[in-house]
Amino acid sequence: MPNVTITHTTSYRYRSVVSLGPHRLMLRPRETRDLSLTSFDVEISPEASIDWSHDVAGNTIATARFDAMVEALTIRSRTRVELRAPVWPVFPIAAEAASYPFEYSADDLTDLGALVVPQYVDNAGRLQRWVEGFVMGRPTDTLSLLKDIGNGVTAEISYEARETEGTQGPLETLERGCGSCRDFAVLFAEAVRTLGFGARLASGYLFDASGGHLGSAGAGSTHAWVEVFIPGAGWISFDPTNRSVGSANLIPVAVARNKKQVSPVTGCFRGEGNTMPTLDVEVRVENDTSGPARIS
Repeated sequence: MPNVTITHTTSYRYRSVVSLGPHRLMLRPRETRDLSLTSFDVEISPEASIDWSHDVAGNTIATARFDAMVEALTIRSRTRVELRAPVWPVFPIAAEAASYPFEYSADDLTDLGALVVPQYVDNAGRLQRWVEGFVMGRPTDTLSLLKDIGNGVTAEISYEARETEGTQGPLETLERGCGSCRDFAVLFAEAVRTLGFGARLASGYLFDASGGHLGSAGAGSTHAWVEVFIPGAGWISFDPTNRSVGSANLIPVAVARNKKQVSPVTGCFRGEGNTMPTLDVEVRVENDTSGPARIS
């Protein structure tokens, strides 16, 4: 059961003095049966007042408010977690959902809502045709189908680390034949939604002690994957970037219907002239052998 420390630093430097509007921070990991949060702290310079809340998906939101005029802003979170997820998980999928296609219960379908609905326009049905190529028959094994789709993303799409903001749509990723971890996640989520599965995008960190995983290269890297709801087992993590199933090595911070809803830091500022800031992000995810810490 590894203990992992995460240091996530976001720094802005403005071209002139600005006033800062509220900043929305999604930095505190989600506690699950496979992850315990043993320490969390956030430091902001200049000093800010912080209000804590939860959004509709249960993600922890910190809203920072500022009084001072500034030329720079630094937001640093330090986290320590204990990971307990097995490398080879066994999922207690309900008998009625073991084979695809299956029907969600009326309550589950109501609660899943937009998570079962494709988010991107596909008038020509290209994504539908692509994902149907993984359905070997009806019925077919549910978990095997989802694994095949995840493996298919990696087999057909080349991974590229991309530091620019934004996420490709699934059709763009298929057309280009390459993408980042967030592009892989969006393609996988949209593909399984096309088949009627409830899926949500997950954002957080990848603990890569061996150095053999993709999606964690570079100093400013967070990671993206997908959670699919299967009756009996609940939300199962699929990381198409690394062809993995289950939450081993994954540290979720936020889940949402759309990738733009899980940005770690969002905010606004006001200034005169050309005040567009320079941005620097550094993320360190490391094995931690120190003693107990605190949660704040």
